[in-house]
Amino acid sequence: VQTAEGGRPPAGSARTLALTVCSAAIGGTFQYGYNISIINAPTSYIQTFINDTYLERWGVALDTSQVTLVWTLIVSAFSLGGLLGALLAGPMAVSFGRKKSLLFNNSFLLAGAVLVLTCRTARSFEVIILARFLVGVNSGVSMNVQPMYFGESAPKHLRGAVAFSSAVFTALGIFLGQVVGLSELLGAEPLWPYLLASNAFPALIQLVSLPWFPESPRYLLIDRGDRAACVKALGRLRGGEAPASEIEEMLQEQQMLAAVGSGSAAPAKTPLSLFRDQDLRLQLRTVTTASSAMMLCGNDSIYFYASYIFLEAGIPPDKVQYVTIGTGASELTASILSNLLIERVGRRYLLIGGYSLMSCWSVVFTVALSLQSRGVAGMSYLSMACVFAYILSFGLGPAGVTGILPAEIFDQAARPAAYMVAGSLMWLSLFLVGMLFPFIVSGLGDFCFLPFLVVCLVSAVVLGLTLPETKGKTLAQITAEFDQRKAGGVGNRSEEHLQGPSNDLYQLGKACSFTALTNELAAKAETEI
Repeated sequence: VQTAEGGRPPAGSARTLALTVCSAAIGGTFQYGYNISIINAPTSYIQTFINDTYLERWGVALDTSQVTLVWTLIVSAFSLGGLLGALLAGPMAVSFGRKKSLLFNNSFLLAGAVLVLTCRTARSFEVIILARFLVGVNSGVSMNVQPMYFGESAPKHLRGAVAFSSAVFTALGIFLGQVVGLSELLGAEPLWPYLLASNAFPALIQLVSLPWFPESPRYLLIDRGDRAACVKALGRLRGGEAPASEIEEMLQEQQMLAAVGSGSAAPAKTPLSLFRDQDLRLQLRTVTTASSAMMLCGNDSIYFYASYIFLEAGIPPDKVQYVTIGTGASELTASILSNLLIERVGRRYLLIGGYSLMSCWSVVFTVALSLQSRGVAGMSYLSMACVFAYILSFGLGPAGVTGILPAEIFDQAARPAAYMVAGSLMWLSLFLVGMLFPFIVSGLGDFCFLPFLVVCLVSAVVLGLTLPETKGKTLAQITAEFDQRKAGGVGNRSEEHLQGPSNDLYQLGKACSFTALTNELAAKAETEI
């Protein structure tokens, strides 16, 4: 890494960026993974509480199907809250900024924690539904705003690794949620409200730590027009003087957006205007495919089979909870490995490779389940291996790369709307899978993973045809490659785009230079003195 003067950056550069990432993620995507994990351990206890509460209130007990329906509402409330959070994330990120949005987002989660702690006193299972809805809103906002914050704060050569850390913290949240949910910790019957409210601790950590770190430099300059704050924030994130090349690249994007906006800063796009923009049609199609596939690929559903498969493999029932932790550890391991590989292998190969491997494991898993039901010896162990292999393949690519794409292929004006669209599709897909998977299992039996096989295959093919490699490239270069794909090859519109006025705005030194900026800031400081 080089500073503006060409020397090596101070040792504090990586430290400040790493601490910013940890502070933002511990109250961000970590909470998503943690909250989808901790709800599994107390399932039977909450269902008993639902029935007992209803019996006390009305004098009549619920039958099994009715208890299951209420439990489904509790589980689905998280997804519906996530959908609302995804829709709120764009306006929040534009109005409050990336960092303040993450801080304000903790209010939803803390309110949910308070509600779930009072559910026993209030003798109300409806309170749990509302609490899970608020927790879902928190996750929906963080799943969109956090990757945006990371993608705009990281240097180009670390952009993928920093943004991929969102997936690492999601996997870490799943793993720690499984650990905390053990019966020896908070997974016992008397403690389940405290288990569900334990998500308040990461929120408090973020509220204390994140205010000490800078806002997104790109947001400060392009959205707010505050050049001095941008230079200061970028200098802190790089551990010294703000790199001239990064400042100039942001200034060029600002000037291009101003040209589009007829002399003033271009307003942030809405999802509707994004769908109407034909120049961004291919980028939007790529993001919608990747975001939908991430939840429709069946990774969350395979956790449903985990306990059954482990029991069939001969794991004692009282030990299954410990083996299940291995599924969370597998995704965490894969996400860490992918974080190390993403700047070497690239986004495209990890994403397409992940879905291709998942397609293969879907076939093997289906065959193993079919043979296992017929009593073929050893198939339960093959099924168990498929569970871990499927989760590892998902963590290796789709889990992290999907969240990076909107930050890399859309400009500052379109990025919040792109995350709104992507996030909404992710949560809708998660809701649909959660509601439909039990019917898929009852209808297809051992062949229930064939729909996921189709999703993985189609996603690998579509993304292979539409997604260019984005590793280490500027927005102008990425946009030019999309234009080439729309034109069917090099030439036509892509050449005109590269030779047109907008390309001049991306050429270093042809927009407002970093030297002019620093001179302007120095003159402003002298005037104030």
